[in-house]
Amino acid sequence: MCMPVAFLVLALTLFAFPVKALDCQRLLHLGSPYTVCEVDPATADLRLFHSDERGLLGHYSRVNQKLAAEGRALSFAMNGGMYHQDRTPVGLYVEDGQEIAPLLTGRSEGNFGLLPNGVFCIRPSRADVIETRHFAATRPNCRFATQSGPMLVINGALHPRFIDGGSSRHIRNGVGTSADGRRVVFAISDARVNFHDFATLFRDTLGLPNALFLDGKISRVFIPSQDRRDIGFPVGPMIGLTVPLGSLKK
Repeated sequence: MCMPVAFLVLALTLFAFPVKALDCQRLLHLGSPYTVCEVDPATADLRLFHSDERGLLGHYSRVNQKLAAEGRALSFAMNGGMYHQDRTPVGLYVEDGQEIAPLLTGRSEGNFGLLPNGVFCIRPSRADVIETRHFAATRPNCRFATQSGPMLVINGALHPRFIDGGSSRHIRNGVGTSADGRRVVFAISDARVNFHDFATLFRDTLGLPNALFLDGKISRVFIPSQDRRDIGFPVGPMIGLTVPLGSLKK
């Protein structure tokens, strides 16, 4: 008996990406292409990276050099928040439980200052995007955290300053999380997009109630299983998923 085409398409959609620590795919949203990677924080070794004893890491290759001593390597990474000219983080930055830079709750410049902004917080078995004022009031115990801005989606609502059809278009990257902290989805646009369209990717296509802009223009991603290794100038904070060295797909 022939399977109906509609059912076959649905089956392929449901089973093309089985549950595992990392799932990456390409998709279209409002006519623009994106690369989207979903991470399960309950099974993933998700971390933030900035410096080591030699100084700024800056590149994914330097992170891999650092991880080699542990017998681990990156299976995914992207730039993880804004930074000053000297590559130090703008706003809160926590690495392996140590606060490197403090939370900023007041007004500031640039996209970071387009309030409300937020914090990406990694805790055991969960990760969350949390609006900054709520973060300041609750002070969750994050093993890793990076503050950036603006928020893209806040409890299911788009940032109030975003304009449908806005003319400011750039390559952009960000992260969204589910209400229970069990879905973490990273996205980078593969074409220039505005804030409004980028935010609706997280809310409408990915179904996530909270999402945070990480950066634009300098945005890049590292996915060796897809032979994608974006290059550019050194960056500040980086978010990375590590795996045992021998488990990386060629």
